[in-house]
Amino acid sequence: MTRTLQKDSHGPFAGLRVAITGGTSGLGLALVRELLGRGAHLALVARDRERVEGTAREHGRAHGIVGDVSKKEDIHPIAMQIIGSLGGLDVLVNNASDLGPTPLALLGDTDCEDFERALATNVLGPFRLTKALLGALAASARDGRGAVVLNVSSDAAINAYSRWGAYGTSKAALRHLSHIWNEELLAEGVRFLSLDPGDMDTPLHAVAVPDSDPATLKRPEAAARELAEAIAAALPARSSREARAGAAGVEVDSS
Repeated sequence: MTRTLQKDSHGPFAGLRVAITGGTSGLGLALVRELLGRGAHLALVARDRERVEGTAREHGRAHGIVGDVSKKEDIHPIAMQIIGSLGGLDVLVNNASDLGPTPLALLGDTDCEDFERALATNVLGPFRLTKALLGALAASARDGRGAVVLNVSSDAAINAYSRWGAYGTSKAALRHLSHIWNEELLAEGVRFLSLDPGDMDTPLHAVAVPDSDPATLKRPEAAARELAEAIAAALPARSSREARAGAAGVEVDSS
């Protein structure tokens, strides 16, 4: 069954090309729904083909891409499919995450393979995918559409939580990576955001803290709205985008 969303044809996301990793559950799925509802053209990326295809069917206007960002060999096929399906890219959301060992473990008890998987998914994946898409993002910035990369962070990137070593270390690295990239590319008009959505009622949180009370956690839909507003604030004003795109002879889709 295709899910019909009310489309905002005049807001800051109208016509923008957005890619979201980890887009079939939790915060990623909430972001897919939120940004489609705001009029974005969207591609979602996840590992499980059945879930990707099901999510794309349910949401009609979303392009589903099957790939694992933790695998180097998947990165360029993912990037090519994003550009091919959207015709460019304005916003990239690196949301896919890995907890490391489950149940969570002390660092001294963490298998090297679990630590490597967390780093591959949470740091190397976003680095490689962003690097592969930088040309498209920079082109979007030059066209006046704006370019934003949101790397989803966590309070574990700042606070040293026992048993969260693999996850916290990888998220801390991603946070610092975001700040450095923002410093290096701000002059080119590419903005990098590192934002913590808070503790949410998601499958990832349920695996990490199985005895938590969902009633005490933020709904992913609320976090998605907050992140969407943060992305919108980092984009140039829509009138500026339209004026610069018009001057360049580029049609801005506001339908």
